[in-house]
Amino acid sequence: MFKESLLLFATDFKNSSKDLMPIIAVVIFFQIAFIKTVPENLVPTSLGLLIVALGLALFIRGLEIGIFPIGEALAHDFAHKDSLFWLLCFSFLIGFSTTIAEPALIAIATKAALISEGKIDAFYLRITVALSVGCAIALGALRILWGHPIHYYIIGGYILVVGVTFFAPKEIIGLAYDSGGVTTSTVTVPLVAALGIGLSSCIKGRNPLIDGFGLIAFASLTPMIFVQVFGLVVYNFTDTHVVTAIATASKEALALPEHTLSFSQILLDLLGVMQDVLPIILVIAFFQYVIIKKPIAHLPKILTGIVLVILGLDAFIVGLEIGLFPIGETIAYQLTTMKSTWVIYLFGFMIGFATTMEEPALIAIAMKASEVSNGNINQTMLRIFVAIGVAIGIALGCFRLVNGASLHYFIIIGYSIVIVMTYFAPKYIVPIAYDSGGVTTSTVTVPLVAALGLGLAQNIEGRDPLIDGFGLIAFASLFPMITVMGYGIITQRMIQRREK
Repeated sequence: MFKESLLLFATDFKNSSKDLMPIIAVVIFFQIAFIKTVPENLVPTSLGLLIVALGLALFIRGLEIGIFPIGEALAHDFAHKDSLFWLLCFSFLIGFSTTIAEPALIAIATKAALISEGKIDAFYLRITVALSVGCAIALGALRILWGHPIHYYIIGGYILVVGVTFFAPKEIIGLAYDSGGVTTSTVTVPLVAALGIGLSSCIKGRNPLIDGFGLIAFASLTPMIFVQVFGLVVYNFTDTHVVTAIATASKEALALPEHTLSFSQILLDLLGVMQDVLPIILVIAFFQYVIIKKPIAHLPKILTGIVLVILGLDAFIVGLEIGLFPIGETIAYQLTTMKSTWVIYLFGFMIGFATTMEEPALIAIAMKASEVSNGNINQTMLRIFVAIGVAIGIALGCFRLVNGASLHYFIIIGYSIVIVMTYFAPKYIVPIAYDSGGVTTSTVTVPLVAALGLGLAQNIEGRDPLIDGFGLIAFASLFPMITVMGYGIITQRMIQRREK
């Protein structure tokens, strides 16, 4: 048994090491071709990337033996308990509890309260965002029970987002669009995916591939609406400097951290990951033992998986802080000072592709999509098409920032393309495409993209970092939906040609 586990881990480590190659290639290329300096601290950087690969391997193994099984088992138990009330309560609390403990959200709320001198209450701000995600996951679970097509909900949501945009203050629009990409944590995504797939597997007439995905899309959509409404309230009923305070706080929260590695910092990172996971464990334990009144099957194995996920994420974060973030931050800021804008677009495209291929949440979704489709959806190809979407989105977002065009025009056109493609793409790929937008901007992508956007806004004359610096994450969340649906259309055409 131990030997078999060791072989599985070795395979995971090998695969995660391969996934690092695009990031390494992009960094080396830009360092030599444009920065024209040898990176400092090559040994710590190499060590950091090795730790990233190790952490990702641990994370994947933990998902397989811990998070996925417990999520699907809970969905199965709720389906057989036949209690709509408790299912919706569980769905809501998973979304609410994990979002309110999200470090980026805590930083935003705390800074907003301090700068506004208490005019914005940090607690109520966090409650508002957490409520949006909790309601989204509960609504997504209800949609699975009803069997409604997901695109009706998503298209209606996009129309609402765009509609509110025309009334929201300009200081809040970029932040609102970006907020959908930073509310779901790396641990939440696999559990929510397992819940949706498990629920659709237990209900007669539901297809796990068509009905099981989509919960993450809901969780990425509702914060955009809530934050814009929040901006409307702040703009109309409080001083306008409070809106600026929120944007400033968000900029600081998304900025790259100080890269000081010490035992105390590693311990703090570990405690931070445990803080993210603890609400999930408490909610699961309560519903498992108090509501369902049934012990968790294979408890030692499940606990081992959860521990592996915690250790893997901690190692992943530590490795990024040592190996990728310092070089990535340096390149991003140096490129923003260059006069050749095409170099910036190229960097945005290439770093978007490379970092997305390494996103843990995307890897988890791709694994599940491949499993549920019995291998018909190729895990690697799905990740490649998602990464292409992010790359196009970031490059286009940089173009928008450099040229000073309004963000919402690009977003409206992008959503219009998504809506049109929804009617041409195969039904099985649409929910996965919608979910792809919510899992692409997480642990790896957000800090580098934030550094690039804010750096451009600070170095280009006539740009305001508070208004123009945000929005790249929104582009990175939008375009994967288009490319993944394109992947589904291409695959379907190829199958039809082979059949003919």
